[in-house]
Amino acid sequence: MIRVRPPFPSPFYPPPLSPPLVPPSSPSSLSPSLWRLQPTYASCPRPLAEECPASSALQRRRLWRWPWWRRRRRRQRRSSGSCQGQPAGPLGGPPASGGAVPRGSMAMNYNAKDEVDGGPPCAPGGTAKTRRPDNTAFKQQRLPAWQPILTAGTVLPIFFIIGLIFIPIGIGIFVTSNNIREIEGNVFMYYGLSNFYQNHRRYVKSRDDSQLNGDSSALLNPSKECEPYRRNEDKPIAPCGAIANSMFNDTLELFLIGNDSYPVPIALKKKGIAWWTDKNVKFRNPPGGDNLEERFKGTTKPVNWLKPVYMLDSDPDNNGFINEDFIVWMRTAALPTFRKLYRLIERKSDLHPTLPAGRYSLNITYNYPVHYFDGRKRMILSTISWMGGKNPFLGIAYIAVGSISFLLGVVLLVINHKYRNSSNTADITI
Repeated sequence: MIRVRPPFPSPFYPPPLSPPLVPPSSPSSLSPSLWRLQPTYASCPRPLAEECPASSALQRRRLWRWPWWRRRRRRQRRSSGSCQGQPAGPLGGPPASGGAVPRGSMAMNYNAKDEVDGGPPCAPGGTAKTRRPDNTAFKQQRLPAWQPILTAGTVLPIFFIIGLIFIPIGIGIFVTSNNIREIEGNVFMYYGLSNFYQNHRRYVKSRDDSQLNGDSSALLNPSKECEPYRRNEDKPIAPCGAIANSMFNDTLELFLIGNDSYPVPIALKKKGIAWWTDKNVKFRNPPGGDNLEERFKGTTKPVNWLKPVYMLDSDPDNNGFINEDFIVWMRTAALPTFRKLYRLIERKSDLHPTLPAGRYSLNITYNYPVHYFDGRKRMILSTISWMGGKNPFLGIAYIAVGSISFLLGVVLLVINHKYRNSSNTADITI
């Protein structure tokens, strides 16, 4: 379409005004592709066309839009990046100095989406700034990768191998656990409790590890986590907390009844039942003199205890916070039915069993009530093997996993053989 315009201005047909030229020093940071052309006639009223300034033939002859090749060249020049800390000048030129935009210049809008590739070329010595990711294997996603293809030929052998390995291991563990019956070697005496939840969150937190480690300040000022077993009779409790307050305090004594019906006491060893790290690292008595009672001066016993902590044993190496019965109880159990090591019966001679065949009597001093939480107490005598005490769960778990794996392998093998022969296709992808 050809547009015809009159050769001279007319009040009824004003000439189209081309956008004014912006000098290179005027402040602007826009590319020509972002211009929004808004011709203005404020400088030239319509009725007086002859009074319009010449406005330069160059301005009238200027095109409304830049040609495509010039816009592309400008974009290529801008894609090289802009200098950090240096704002772009008008039309991608040098930075403009401060000052207002001259009156009569066209309105321009800024679109940040078109500034992805940065600003004008950097000055010598400048640092280029660009949003393009680095040409590295990680950022360009060229890292090597391996993706397994699960087919019947690769999956079925895995099922059979797991079954063939786990089933014999489970049978061996189960048989070994069941063979722990003969009272030979060292014999361990345990006490067991049922329906006692030592894994409750508030119960587990109700302790002061600094006090148990012998800190003098924590001894007289226990942690608030020990509430309501923190203070009693306006004195700090040592040891504080619900765990220590509920310590098992029954006394168990074992006797062998001989032919003469006179009971012979069995020696029960009190030491060597706690973990070495607990005995020598986590639990310590407060510093001070040789008298342990003086070290705990100013404290009181837990509410449910019959005697204070410094009277738990006559042996100074097994008294106070380092008493091994106390240490064993402070290691909380994960399940409501548990057992804890109480005493150790050592074997004296290889020629004689630790507990010979005969009649035995168990004397229990009942101090620990269990009826109010519907619990039960029991005593266990057991030896250990290479896998620990008697516990058939691990062997049953191995046998179950191996059997399920082997059965799945057989089922998948039958399915693969049936459908591969009927459809003449490749192995079934699992």
